[in-house]
Amino acid sequence: MKAHGEKLSRKQEQTIAALLTCDSITAATAGCGVAEATIHRWLKDDGFQIAYREARRAVVQQAITQVQRATAEAVATLRAVMQDSECPASARVSAAKAILETAVKGTEIEDLEARIAALEAHGEPR
Repeated sequence: MKAHGEKLSRKQEQTIAALLTCDSITAATAGCGVAEATIHRWLKDDGFQIAYREARRAVVQQAITQVQRATAEAVATLRAVMQDSECPASARVSAAKAILETAVKGTEIEDLEARIAALEAHGEPR
């Protein structure tokens, strides 16, 4: 077993890549050429688990970045539907509601961040 911070083997790195792109461990075996039993054993190893978790987190962060890049387009679409008198009233109301709800949530998050910052400035524990 590898200790935390030790490098993974090339096969382990290939296995992580296969696990990230395949639908199952069985499918990943074909992608990396490692036996399923070996993958299961590696998944119990702390070092491998940490590396796999970090790789999964990076994939999710990349997806979040793509979603964030699309927000301006999403808002433009909502506004276009909301303002289009040719759209059914239900679609216009749904678009307006989505805009309002998102604006309120954004304000709530900003308020919470300010409260947390104030507490931290006063040395209060989280």
